[in-house]
Amino acid sequence: MAGQAAKSVAKTIGGYQYPWREKLAKHSSELSKGVWGYWHLGAWKPPGISARHRAKIRREVLLAGQDWPYDPARKEMRTKRKGHKVDRIAAEKRENTAKLMVKMPQMLLDYKKRVWEKRMKEEEKNKS
Repeated sequence: MAGQAAKSVAKTIGGYQYPWREKLAKHSSELSKGVWGYWHLGAWKPPGISARHRAKIRREVLLAGQDWPYDPARKEMRTKRKGHKVDRIAAEKRENTAKLMVKMPQMLLDYKKRVWEKRMKEEEKNKS
């Protein structure tokens, strides 16, 4: 009798100090299936624990300093800014034009050289 009383007191104290451990053990199989639900035999099954209770258990676990492994992976942050496509294309064209203008003197020299070589070949062909 005294042993049972001691166990119940220990369980009460342990349950009071760490109530989330029992809750987590009870719902761990359900939490591991997915946060929003899961597909089972071709049918969508909602989780067996409500979002409110799930959040409450999660908060208790995190406040106790433990790790919560059941959160879904977060998506990568969006780096592309919103706006009108016309503005983005215009900006890209201006950047491209600036890059090409830096290369322009060399491009003109190459063009003149190609034209000159073509004329020389035609002159040699006409002489022969």
